[in-house]
Amino acid sequence: MKQNESSITSLISAFGRAYHCQYDTPLIFNDYIAKALITPQEFADIRENMIQGIHFFNPNMAHQLKDDPDKILKWITQVQLSPITLARAAYCEHVLLHEVALGLKQIVILGAGMDTFALRHPELEDTLEIFEVDYPATQQFKQERLNQAKLIIPDNLHWVPMDFTREPSYERLTEEGLKKRKTMVSLLGVSYYLTKTDLSNVLRHIFSDFPTGSSIVLDYADEHLFDEKGKFNRVENMVKMAAMGGEPMQSCFSYKEMERLLADAGLLIYEHLSPEDIQARYFSNRTDDLSAFETNHFIHAVKK
Repeated sequence: MKQNESSITSLISAFGRAYHCQYDTPLIFNDYIAKALITPQEFADIRENMIQGIHFFNPNMAHQLKDDPDKILKWITQVQLSPITLARAAYCEHVLLHEVALGLKQIVILGAGMDTFALRHPELEDTLEIFEVDYPATQQFKQERLNQAKLIIPDNLHWVPMDFTREPSYERLTEEGLKKRKTMVSLLGVSYYLTKTDLSNVLRHIFSDFPTGSSIVLDYADEHLFDEKGKFNRVENMVKMAAMGGEPMQSCFSYKEMERLLADAGLLIYEHLSPEDIQARYFSNRTDDLSAFETNHFIHAVKK
């Protein structure tokens, strides 16, 4: 991700979470703070851009819904924008809260963007240290939004400005107070944009000094990413949009490839959710258009 694009990407992700809270039911992931980080003008601009883009996403739906912009927006967010973001956030938070119940004291969020976990869980302020890692510009942007929204930054939230995709540094984390003890790492929405070598380097550097029992939650695209069209061509659209935005998707993995890559960093897969598993866990029995993406997988891996 380029520095000048990271804030926009984070904003669109926050838009998806905010829209979900306002308009979808039942909720997959309740990020009730996300809307406070987006100005009304930005919300309106993103909404309008989505609606105007309906012909790109699906010409047939553009014709079918042409007289109802609200239905156009709902269709785009539910089919294209929100499913991956909502499901991986829900999965990661489920794992994290379970780890906290087992005594976890610190988490490192790589590519934190507009993450709101620390703000939504004030009850953990005295028991869990949270280290958000992202570009300096993205972190400054987020801090400004928190201030504008008059949201108090909790004492257990630590900012670690870093391009971890190029300079993964355990030392930078320790300078901000990270202790050499069991740690959970989250890496969401990142693996697609790194080469396999770069992803391997990030994992090896970050986990080199973490003790046994430390773990990571990450999402990845399987080996069908560049061939699968998906429902309403949404997988193909996702790949095209990334390329059009100047940040093309670079990597997809078979399960065996991901297993080997994690093993090289000293990690064993503890849990793996396939698209079918994700559908069953987060999208079953819905009557709207939200459903699991065809090529996306979630993993929780633990250091040996």
